[in-house]
Amino acid sequence: MPAHTGPAPLRAPGRDAPPHEPDLRHHGDAEVRGADGGLTDLAVNVRTGTPPAWLKARIAASLDTLAAYPDGGAARRAVAARHGLPVERVLLTAGAAEAFVLIARAVRARRPVVVHPQFTEPEAALRDAGHEVARVLLDARDGFRLDPAAVPEDADLVVVGNPTNPTSVLHPAEVLARLARPGRTLVVDEAFMDAVPGEGEALAGRTDLPGLVVLRSLTKTWGLAGLRIGYVLAAPDTVAVLERAQPLWPVSTPALAAAEACCTPRALAEAEAAAREIAVDRAHLLARLGEFGQIRAAAPAAGPFVLIRLPEAHAVRAALRARGFAARRGDTFPGLGPDWLRLAVRDRATTDRFAAALGEVLT
Repeated sequence: MPAHTGPAPLRAPGRDAPPHEPDLRHHGDAEVRGADGGLTDLAVNVRTGTPPAWLKARIAASLDTLAAYPDGGAARRAVAARHGLPVERVLLTAGAAEAFVLIARAVRARRPVVVHPQFTEPEAALRDAGHEVARVLLDARDGFRLDPAAVPEDADLVVVGNPTNPTSVLHPAEVLARLARPGRTLVVDEAFMDAVPGEGEALAGRTDLPGLVVLRSLTKTWGLAGLRIGYVLAAPDTVAVLERAQPLWPVSTPALAAAEACCTPRALAEAEAAAREIAVDRAHLLARLGEFGQIRAAAPAAGPFVLIRLPEAHAVRAALRARGFAARRGDTFPGLGPDWLRLAVRDRATTDRFAAALGEVLT
């Protein structure tokens, strides 16, 4: 059923409003910032054991050229080749977060809509740029699936994640494609798509959908959150508009070296192998969570994290922290509340230790 078209935020008829306004600026790193290193991090969705040695070596080698201003030509060509696109459709950014700011500032929009629950920076950036943002809230009762009819027809900027953080839902590409139309900018955040084996539902590389803007991040799979590197894939005129909103030399030389390295055949094969391993580890995590009758996991999950619901999740989170595990609170995501937690997928040994601690908390 189409979402209500009243003042922001939008909600489908019959759904209750959240009890509070979420903190859009809270992110998983806040759960571990300042910790003494004794916490097992299940709050941040960066793959452990990264960056790999070969990537660190490529980044280190770039330090010898720091006296020169950054030249993104080679990295831009590498990203374009990786997705089978002309270089004019690629814009390199200081992480996907910068791309959200560029879109908010440079893309004209009268009726921006963000599909939630999802990563909160797109909405925060739009609000900071002076936009009144409407929300379409997906429902846990139907697995947070997206019905394109829920997005208002007059929305001229739509933001959606795929696979979506924090729900781990992978929307079918054909469903997302139904949101594209002339006069609308459709922003699809694919920051975690390289953690999906085969990337079967990706829109990156598509040039047939009007107004499509795809965002990618290299920080999650490759452990480069501190380096800040991502990119935008869009029509050349959109890329030009966003590029004019960037400062000069927005991406550092080491980040450019990383972008080029992560697009090589060797790197893509390694990322695919990691995605398949994550899928196995995620299945193990879901199986262990299934041992607890009071926990409900959002399923099917496709990302390197899972979303769970359980009574008194805020107290459980605190008790887990006391036992050495940091989990991501869910109540800062619009459409969720205090009974939700997000857990990063880790190796099976770590999951077993976590399950033991969880058992202590819940008994």
